[in-house]
Amino acid sequence: MSDAIVAERLGRRFGDFHAVRDVSFAVARGEIFGYLGANGAGKSTTIRMLCGLLAPTAGRAAVAGIDIAADPEGVKRRIGYMSQKFSLYPDLTVAENLDFFGGAYGFSGRELRRRIDAILEETGLRASRDEPTRSLPAGRQQRVALANALLHDPDLLFLDEPTAGVDPLARREFLALVRRRVRRGATVFLTTHYLEEAEYCGRVGLMVDGRLAALGTPAQLKERFVPGRIWSVRTARRAALEPSLASLDGVLAVHPHGAGLRLRCDPARLDDRTLAARVRTLDPAAELDPAAATLDDVFHVVAAGGGGAA
Repeated sequence: MSDAIVAERLGRRFGDFHAVRDVSFAVARGEIFGYLGANGAGKSTTIRMLCGLLAPTAGRAAVAGIDIAADPEGVKRRIGYMSQKFSLYPDLTVAENLDFFGGAYGFSGRELRRRIDAILEETGLRASRDEPTRSLPAGRQQRVALANALLHDPDLLFLDEPTAGVDPLARREFLALVRRRVRRGATVFLTTHYLEEAEYCGRVGLMVDGRLAALGTPAQLKERFVPGRIWSVRTARRAALEPSLASLDGVLAVHPHGAGLRLRCDPARLDDRTLAARVRTLDPAAELDPAAATLDDVFHVVAAGGGGAA
């Protein structure tokens, strides 16, 4: 069975600026593929090319077996797309938005009403069907946008920063809806700058300055880029501790994390007792706790230039 998405040395240039450069990857059918990076890293430009909204200036890509440059309209018919910015009509009700876009998908009459009823049920929006979309909280507005992207029952779903500006609870509920759709066989391409969201992805691509700097499962990326032992340091003297700990032999990386610090050490060069003693010397009130590696740790290494080729 062929991959749902294949990109080969894909690129997009705007004048002299390379927004996406030499990007290659494949997304298997039924996979949640996370595409991560800071704002301006090239995520949205990539997704717009893959959705047939922007022509590439280099390389090639196929989505659902369709060449994105040769047949962008064919790509659009096969996918569901949820853009970074809310793109529905705020003055229309939830049902009116779905009715309007359902007509654009080519549905009408009884079939369209059936699809609207089904997607409102799936996304938990049935009680909000007659409410103006602008009156809904941000999390429920995002559900309306997702319902619209799913209305024609696509096998391939592109979600561009779908939970930006949404509270953590609404974000988890949204991702639960997406995972249920994947269990039914859909493929999801998800761009996000919330690194905790990527933990739910089968594989992750990490973009830095328009290039794909790392690619693999979350576990593979952590093993490759963040070897050693991770510690969380809670301290009121972060500015003083950071340079002192960074200079300690055996400390591989240290960076601010919340109100404290996150520390990565080589246990062969720095044992736990010596580290704890040094932290207590610098701040007797500091608390030192072991922690698990995260994709945030990976991002710090890769963004600092420690990624190499993907």
